[in-house]
Amino acid sequence: MHYDCINGSHGLPHDPFKAIVAPRPIGWIGSKGKSGIQNLAPYSYFNAVADKPHFIMFSSVGIKDSVKNSEETGVFTFSLATEKLFDAMNGSSVQAAYNVDEFKLTNLAYSQGKYVDAPYVKDSPAALECKYWKTIDMPGANRSKGTGTYVILGQVVGIFINDSFIKEGLFDASEARPLVRLGYMNYGVVGKENTFTKNRPQLDKEGNLMEINEWDGKYR
Repeated sequence: MHYDCINGSHGLPHDPFKAIVAPRPIGWIGSKGKSGIQNLAPYSYFNAVADKPHFIMFSSVGIKDSVKNSEETGVFTFSLATEKLFDAMNGSSVQAAYNVDEFKLTNLAYSQGKYVDAPYVKDSPAALECKYWKTIDMPGANRSKGTGTYVILGQVVGIFINDSFIKEGLFDASEARPLVRLGYMNYGVVGKENTFTKNRPQLDKEGNLMEINEWDGKYR
């Protein structure tokens, strides 16, 4: 099938777009309002966008608490959402009033950032502490009504890693078992059973692809 995303209709029970662009990392964003009330919310429109310097993004449909807090205070955190923390992550997605602390709501312990004044999930294997950089108001966004989509970008200024997930000097993501978002109400888990290591190829003297099976520690 083909369908026109602008003027047409897919004719299916649900838009398949998010099921096609999958898996997506879950950005578990921690923030604090000027009043001191903490907030924790998951975003599946989330990813890293640069590593020199380190930048991440999350986008919100509507000006939700994470957007408001990040813009007001200039900081936020990301906590790695994992299989063991699924119920808490799912619980923190509830549409709650601004004065509701999702850490308390989901019975999650938290730690305050070392480099920014925002909370992250204490039991998460890793967390990123970020300084808010800017918001991109996507086409159709209306701030006066709080509608539309808003992309928040932040620079990572500090990283926490639980030492038990560092194996031979590398962060063992498969051991951490991160959650990923699929389409509809579906989720997945990244684990040793579905990951593998393979280096990128090089070109030989004749200009042909030359396979390098084992990773030699060099990024190409």
